[in-house]
Amino acid sequence: MDKKITIAQIKEAVQQAYDLYKTNTDGKNADYIPYLANINKNLFGISICLLNGQTIEVGDSEYRFGIESVSKVHTAILVLRQYGAKELLEKIGADATGLPFNSIIAILLENDHPSTPLVNAGAITACSMVKPVGDSKQKWDAIVANITDLCGSAPQLIDELYKSESATNFNNRSIAWLLKNYNRIYDDPDMSLDLYTRQCSLGITAKQLSIAAATVANLGLNPVTKKQVFDAELSPKITSMISTVGFYEHTGDWLYTSGIPAKTGVGGGVMGVLPGQFGISAFAPPIDQAGNSVKAQLSIKYVMNKLGLNVFNGHRVTIVD
Repeated sequence: MDKKITIAQIKEAVQQAYDLYKTNTDGKNADYIPYLANINKNLFGISICLLNGQTIEVGDSEYRFGIESVSKVHTAILVLRQYGAKELLEKIGADATGLPFNSIIAILLENDHPSTPLVNAGAITACSMVKPVGDSKQKWDAIVANITDLCGSAPQLIDELYKSESATNFNNRSIAWLLKNYNRIYDDPDMSLDLYTRQCSLGITAKQLSIAAATVANLGLNPVTKKQVFDAELSPKITSMISTVGFYEHTGDWLYTSGIPAKTGVGGGVMGVLPGQFGISAFAPPIDQAGNSVKAQLSIKYVMNKLGLNVFNGHRVTIVD
């Protein structure tokens, strides 16, 4: 079935979502990370990037917030670029854990395997795999350059967040050394953990994340910069991983109600990929008990349902002026 949607309809849906949920007071900031606890809880922004490079934005879409776990998507793409899909599957995996993002039990249940690069264990392993192995500075430069390619502009390290994360990442330290015990980390564990902590502390905007999502939706071609960031054949690989674990133990509920693969972070950001159509991101600091932004979830669901878009419905959608 063919379906046409106008840019005006998209703009209207985004504005309606913003107006509907901007006063929502559910959830609370991620107070286990001191920096995040102090972010203004009323910040809220939505951004869509179409595949022609046009962005549709409302609210605090240019506010720079901690990217947190959304960065796992970006570094998974970097590992796919450097190693290819087969080696990522062998060294990390592409399966959902069905458990919280920071689960240690998941490693044990998966027979010493980190499962997916989109949970903490797999993301730390991914950072260990980033080339060149053994060189922290060059690995970091590669991580930042990759995120810059995807977003079309550079992120900025939030030093206070990095220090706050480093002082409280006890669980992740356990994960890193457990992975070392099972030979599932491929560089120095402390270096790999530090790289992961730093990438989570990068400051990003909803607009940048929507452009990154649109790059995935556009088969690796950044619609704003027109740079082919990664091979088109890798796009369905990363989208499938987002689909299976983007909302951790609530991913099935998310896909059932929203119809769009999306990745969340405790900094309040959510990045959604609608293949062949657009990338969407929303940001609001208060999160639910699973670590997902309440207003970002509500607003993205609203836009998808209002426009009748769903990755599973089989419509051939054309966006027109």
